[in-house]
Amino acid sequence: MFSYRHAFHAGNHADVLKHATLLHIFDYYTRKDNAFTLIDTHCGAGLYDLDDDWAQTRGEFYDGLDKVLQQDHCPALIERYIDAIAQLNSDDVARYYPGSPWLALSLLRPQDSFHGFELHPSEFEVLCENVGQLYPRGNRRVKLYQQNGFEQLNRLLPPPSRRGIIVMDPSYEAKSDYRQVVNSVKDALKRFAQACIVVWYPIVQRPEVQQLQRSLEQLDTPWLHASLNVRAPATNGLGLHGSGLFICNPPWTLKAELAQSLPWLKEKLAQDDRASYQLRTSGQ
Repeated sequence: MFSYRHAFHAGNHADVLKHATLLHIFDYYTRKDNAFTLIDTHCGAGLYDLDDDWAQTRGEFYDGLDKVLQQDHCPALIERYIDAIAQLNSDDVARYYPGSPWLALSLLRPQDSFHGFELHPSEFEVLCENVGQLYPRGNRRVKLYQQNGFEQLNRLLPPPSRRGIIVMDPSYEAKSDYRQVVNSVKDALKRFAQACIVVWYPIVQRPEVQQLQRSLEQLDTPWLHASLNVRAPATNGLGLHGSGLFICNPPWTLKAELAQSLPWLKEKLAQDDRASYQLRTSGQ
């Protein structure tokens, strides 16, 4: 239950797609002065040291973040992502890598609120330490919970601001996570139909992945669905060969940004000639 640690995968190709997209959504919500609430159901540690033994064990960032940083010309969505990494590092070497909670909290305004959940005891401890770097004196609008985000989500909906983003990024170690994601999205939309819900999922050789994709695309809400495969599936059936993002009530600006960025990511992050991407929206 507690074996998954995102530090092994920090900065990989899936993180590039996920965090570049999340930054665009976060930026979009700060365009208006109106407050918004951000809920992250599976925070992880929030910040990662790529020189750490865990990150170096697999070195997945070499095929993700590092490839992006080597490029001279990038789409605007990727440029924004690179800027966020640069703000966290004092020189040209990207040692520290921000997870979604850090990216969100870095943009949080005095009127906005953040609720972050992390059940893993060690990850939660590190998350609290990392958030403490951003708010050494605390922040009453930032709340962290060592609880199951799926189980606690409904009590926060709808938020007082009536503007909100929900990020769902479980480990999917348990097959039940796939069904739990679908149920949680449905429940959230019943309570807060305008919610921008961002679901990340791995593309692996499991039937649950296809079931998740079909179930989400059947939802009666505006949605955008982006996926990126960086290689062919492994012959042994193991490993992550791509990832996807399903977004309910996406910003109207996001589709055009992803339409520019996905072909670029496919070319730059490809690990073989089977790399591909898809971009679909409701109503197509």
